[in-house]
Amino acid sequence: MLSAGCKTGKIVGIKEIKKEISALRKESKKIVFTNGCFDIIHAGHVGYLNKAKTLGDILIVGINSDKSVRRLKGRGRPVISEEDRAYVAANLKPVDYVVIFDEDTPYNLIKEIMPDFLVKGGDYDGKTVAGKDIVESSGGRVILIDFIGGKSTSNIIKAIKEPFKD
Repeated sequence: MLSAGCKTGKIVGIKEIKKEISALRKESKKIVFTNGCFDIIHAGHVGYLNKAKTLGDILIVGINSDKSVRRLKGRGRPVISEEDRAYVAANLKPVDYVVIFDEDTPYNLIKEIMPDFLVKGGDYDGKTVAGKDIVESSGGRVILIDFIGGKSTSNIIKAIKEPFKD
């Protein structure tokens, strides 16, 4: 767990992000939202976030809480705590704000944020994107960004474990 001195003003709660968005919309800023576990942030994540940022002015990243990651990914995940994952993501150049959420999907968070662009990875092609209905009904767009081949947290975990198998 990070000490209080390591926190950044870019990690915010729902009330704070709603207040920020209200001010940003008055400046006609375009809001981009994406989400994920971001457990063991790697080059694929960074490339994805860089592409997402090019779609608008402000990039908000929703990070699944530890409980949410365990429900989605199973025992042994996340490898990195939600506080540390949020801190690392908040300190990446393209990221403006990070919000940790506890649900399995960011549907309720998206409803509160109402982004202009909802971004997901290319692996969502043909799948249901949580919040798509909300974003499109308000005139926003859902954008799928291609992944960088072979870059995944699961692959990294396997590569780390492999040499230690007996």
